[in-house]
Amino acid sequence: MDEIEFDKQHIWHPYTSVINPDPVYEVVSAKGVHLQLADGRELIDGMSSWWTAIHGYNHPVLNQAIADQTQKMAHIMFGGLTHQPAIKLAKKLIDITCDNLQYVFFSDSGSVSVEVAIKMSLQYWVAQNQPEKNKLLTVNKGYHGDTFGAMAVCDPVSGMHGMFNHALPKHLFADAPECNTHNGNNSTNINSFHSLISQHHHELAAVILEPIVQNAGGMRFYCAEYLQQVRVLCDQFDVLLILDEIATGFGRTGTLFAYEHAHVQPDILTLGKALTGGYMTLAATLASKKVAKGISADGKGLLMHGPTFMANPLACSVANASIELLLSSNWKHTIATIEKQLSSELSPCKQLDVVADVRVKGAIGVVELKNAVNMPEIQAQFIKLGVWIRPFNKLVYLMPPYIINVDELSQLTSAIYQVLSRLPHYQES
Repeated sequence: MDEIEFDKQHIWHPYTSVINPDPVYEVVSAKGVHLQLADGRELIDGMSSWWTAIHGYNHPVLNQAIADQTQKMAHIMFGGLTHQPAIKLAKKLIDITCDNLQYVFFSDSGSVSVEVAIKMSLQYWVAQNQPEKNKLLTVNKGYHGDTFGAMAVCDPVSGMHGMFNHALPKHLFADAPECNTHNGNNSTNINSFHSLISQHHHELAAVILEPIVQNAGGMRFYCAEYLQQVRVLCDQFDVLLILDEIATGFGRTGTLFAYEHAHVQPDILTLGKALTGGYMTLAATLASKKVAKGISADGKGLLMHGPTFMANPLACSVANASIELLLSSNWKHTIATIEKQLSSELSPCKQLDVVADVRVKGAIGVVELKNAVNMPEIQAQFIKLGVWIRPFNKLVYLMPPYIINVDELSQLTSAIYQVLSRLPHYQES
């Protein structure tokens, strides 16, 4: 049995069936924005490995950070111990985020950082002697992760976790934000949200939202005014605000963090994905002094979470190097340049009959189709054109590494147009 056949028969890939698994392609190396397949083909990566590899692959600075830390210690438990990479990273995260975020809790994945954020909000109200405030309010079309607490605040109807609804905690869902300046829709449709928070604030611990961009729930963009109104309502009704920047953090939308578009400050912030530049799994949940001190207000408030690999020294070291690499670059100009090219080169897709919408925000380019695609078939077409693009449902999108050059990005956008122009031949009925 060859290795790919073994993989097919024994390895469970994300969101796949073992009965009829999707095709997989073996990568043997990666450098810059290029993935080298075992069969010799080379692909330009348009996904940044699920939005993490903002500096591309095999970057010498990040490689060195890992190598240097390996000579000291690869891991040490964080219970009762600490280390310089974690201290440095916490300082850095506090420095680059908004002023009120002063406490950092490290974990090992984005989903877990959301779990920690939810725990923080629940424990906060227990410590305030208001344990009845134990529900969350969010919006439809959102996505916050695959673990159970995170699943409970993902879209309950169109999201990927609907089959678990019977087992999940029941939270409140407002209408998804509809305002979007790219299509001239400036109405914030805040009424649904306002109605729910005004009626249920006595049982609400927190609101959780992805700021400005709803990612895996539909790659939807919304206006800053909506987020501003949410912040005002959270303050008015005494509800904490959790912002999930796992996908949007570290420059992806054109600001270092997406909440900066709205000039608001969350009470709790979740970070992950690009935190380490795609090198290692690491996440962080940042909290305000109000939340952190509030959890301990009753004298019992130990934050009840402690992942085994939290603050892993290797991951913290490469995260420090990745953030320094980003901040030392002209990243704002880079993102603006990518945004301009994506807007120009994806625009012709609007003329295709199968396309419902084209939208761009920072280094995110989205082509939304009228019908869902047959993902394995359409992906095979992209590979023939030398690119790695992984659509889902009705969405064909790009989140390329920031180091991509003009020609490489053009190859990605050209491939999208070419494949979509032939799409009726491949599209599911």
